[in-house]
Amino acid sequence: MQSQDIQKLKANISRRKLWDYIFIIVAILSLLVSILTLIALILQLSITGIPRINWEFLTSFADPAPELAGVLTAWVGSCLTMLVTIVMTVPIGIASGIYLEEYARKNWFANIIEINIANLAGIPSIIYGLLALGVFVQQLKLGESILTAGLTLSLLILPVVIVTTREALKSVPNSLREAAYAMGASKWQMIWDHLLPSSAGGILTGIIVGLSRAIGETAPLVTIGALTFIAFLPDSPFIDFPTKAFAWLEAPFTVMPIQMFNWVSRPEPEFQINAAAAGVILILMTLAMNGLAIYLRYYFRKRIKW
Repeated sequence: MQSQDIQKLKANISRRKLWDYIFIIVAILSLLVSILTLIALILQLSITGIPRINWEFLTSFADPAPELAGVLTAWVGSCLTMLVTIVMTVPIGIASGIYLEEYARKNWFANIIEINIANLAGIPSIIYGLLALGVFVQQLKLGESILTAGLTLSLLILPVVIVTTREALKSVPNSLREAAYAMGASKWQMIWDHLLPSSAGGILTGIIVGLSRAIGETAPLVTIGALTFIAFLPDSPFIDFPTKAFAWLEAPFTVMPIQMFNWVSRPEPEFQINAAAAGVILILMTLAMNGLAIYLRYYFRKRIKW
């Protein structure tokens, strides 16, 4: 090789190394900007809101006076809405994922279903609110209730649960399926006794990530008529049990994001402090759910042996 060609090769290698360094620097700077921005927002919210958080704030109803207002109805409404969402989403989402991955034939119709499920995960949440308003509120006459809110959020996160269930099942080696069949197991026995325990970490992680998204949603719940001011709790399921055990499903509701929106829209600075405190509580709830997802993933990964 001539010396001129060697010089060109060295120059080409040096240029590529330079671009590698530039890319690494830009990537690190972008990451730092994102992280520092998030930290700054959380610190600002915490500095403003944490002094307001106390037992009275957590156990008080909404009130026109900012110093008396609390988030009791908001966090109770969020918890009840999430309960309905879990009950509706988990069995349907997991069953759908199992069917599409293990039972459905791989043809054009299955491909269309898979593509549409993936697309549903990216639809703006307010579209689900409009759908729920037309179907659940107006056609099925469920009203602006906790049940309607839970069904709406179930529609929102159902594609996420289906997709994550399928991905978790795909991660299980085929050798595990073949070993179960070799021992005489039926298809359902193979799924129940081997696939689901082995993929439980990924499935639970997907469910919790979906719920973390749902707990912060505002647009679909406002669309179906969630209240911004409510000063009472739903009836306890233990009152007149069992005849009125599910009466709370028909109760009006509010949730943490809507309560925050209501306070932020007020001109008084005390309400802004209340909104910041509610934001801190919502962040803690979301972090707890994500922390649980990480723990479950780690726990089930340790138990997997193949």
